[in-house]
Amino acid sequence: MTEAKGLAKAAYIYENRNQWAKDLKAGGKEIAGYLCCFPPLELISAAGYVPFRVLGDMSEPITTADTYLPTVMCSFYRSCMDLAMKNKFDFFDAFIGCHACDGAERVTYVWRSYIKYKCSFYLDVPHTAHAPAIEFFKTQLNYFKQTLEETGGKKIEDSKIKEMITLYNKQRQLVHELYGLRKADPSPISGTEVLQVIVALMSMPVEDGNVMLEEVLAEVKNRPAPKEKKKRVVVWGSLVDDISLTKLIEECGLEIVADDTAIGSRSFGHLVEMTEDPMEGLAEVYLNKLVCPRTFRETGANRDEDLENRFAYVKKFIQDWNAKGVIANIVRNCDIHGYELPEFKYYIEKMDIPVLAVEQDYSTAALAPLRTRFQAFAESID
Repeated sequence: MTEAKGLAKAAYIYENRNQWAKDLKAGGKEIAGYLCCFPPLELISAAGYVPFRVLGDMSEPITTADTYLPTVMCSFYRSCMDLAMKNKFDFFDAFIGCHACDGAERVTYVWRSYIKYKCSFYLDVPHTAHAPAIEFFKTQLNYFKQTLEETGGKKIEDSKIKEMITLYNKQRQLVHELYGLRKADPSPISGTEVLQVIVALMSMPVEDGNVMLEEVLAEVKNRPAPKEKKKRVVVWGSLVDDISLTKLIEECGLEIVADDTAIGSRSFGHLVEMTEDPMEGLAEVYLNKLVCPRTFRETGANRDEDLENRFAYVKKFIQDWNAKGVIANIVRNCDIHGYELPEFKYYIEKMDIPVLAVEQDYSTAALAPLRTRFQAFAESID
């Protein structure tokens, strides 16, 4: 544990998150590892677990996972599986997988087959967001709640779920406030620092995360404005969970002012409505409001209308944060973002905003060749 506060605490947890979780467990907490954005943290927390987002390790060569998964599969999920089979997550008391994408589904089934926990659950997430799909997802959430109750030996009251909804809504509002500070030019907080804060939030109890966020906000608001101005960019695409990538981008004269990735704004984008049946509010946000290319939505009357339906929220990021460019980051073999890239790039470039598309192997060793590309992109931005 650490006595540090604010950004220093976030940096410490980011660098030591597995040991941090082990210390929480030694203090009597139970830890639930979960994949991607779709398992509702409100339910996990209401059951008494500390939700711990499963991340890979870009500095750890993938070796053991190749026995269980094909090498043509998403390198991020292969890394997660590799760490699991190397017992790097031996502090989990529960594991919640989901059908975020085909890679997440495959990893969930293999993981559950080889590693046993008190509670293990696969959340079936529909790939559409129309009314019947939301109703189906609500049923899945009730099944998830039932499993948590049966394995935990205690009933989860609606009042407890609503209490957690209130706490997580507060966290979302605090994250929105933090992102809002980045509208200043230059931003008082770097993309690297924000990533450390977000990863820390995904590694600790929600109450503690809210306290840390309030400390971070107070610290950032009292900072002097940076003297150096950089070219402002939005990062879109596959998740970015390692500061080696954000540091590289920032070292090349670029300033990350907003993001649309699975580690960042997607997980904090919308407040959960306090419905009489809390499952209704949770299903609406986690399936319908959470925007990811793995979910198919109604098409428009023509191509331009369809693209507006799909990407208008990114346009708002660009406009509200005064971004001058977009970096589309694709983890190799991330099909859902790879297939989305051509239409996304077309839409953004129609706004006269340059787009740099990069594909990387989820390995720190593979980042060096990107330096020249980031530098050239920074020079090309007005």
